Amino acid sequence: MSDLAFADGKAVISAGGRTATLGAGLKSSGGSSIKVFKYRDKKGIASFSDAAPVDAVYEVLTYGCFACNVNSSVDWYTTRLHSDYSDHIRVASEAYAVDPALVRAVIHAESGFNPMARSGKGAVGLMQLMPGTAKDMGVSNSYEAGQNIMGGARYLSYLLGELKGDVALATAAYNAGLANVTKYQGIPPFAETQAYVKRVGILYERYKSQKLAKL
Repeated sequence: MSDLAFADGKAVISAGGRTATLGAGLKSSGGSSIKVFKYRDKKGIASFSDAAPVDAVYEVLTYGCFACNVNSSVDWYTTRLHSDYSDHIRVASEAYAVDPALVRAVIHAESGFNPMARSGKGAVGLMQLMPGTAKDMGVSNSYEAGQNIMGGARYLSYLLGELKGDVALATAAYNAGLANVTKYQGIPPFAETQAYVKRVGILYERYKSQKLAKL
């Protein structure tokens, strides 16, 4: 589905034209770095943009392939979990009968919970919806968190239905396409997809455990 997600926390801080590199940004699988500008508005609320804000202190977040980057140094068993967008995830999960822990794991893998994420291939938002998929899922604005999560959950539900509820195959299809899963009669032999499926699986189990711990 996407070649984009949070780039191991690498960022460049810029203020008043001065720039300090905190870590080298990762590359997308297409070879180009993808940037998102993070800043705080006058009320102190964190905001994201694909263009540098005027007269504001901001971070330039560089993005590469997070969950599908074969050479990622992230420890998937200990990387910080996210509790953002709980209401949107709950509503979407109930609407399409998808485990909210799975929706959360895919968001984590796809965008690192950045609603402004955009891949070099054009996938957009929290669940990295391609334009065609977004249209098919009834999403008119993929940058809007509620719509994006609803569309992504609907797409996951469709894939799970097509693949008899097999989570590993459904996440493989989310990354590489249902046609490839059908063609290879299983997880496609692509290093990127195999890494993605494994890491989403780890995140899924961790999010499920986190939910149980709160009960």
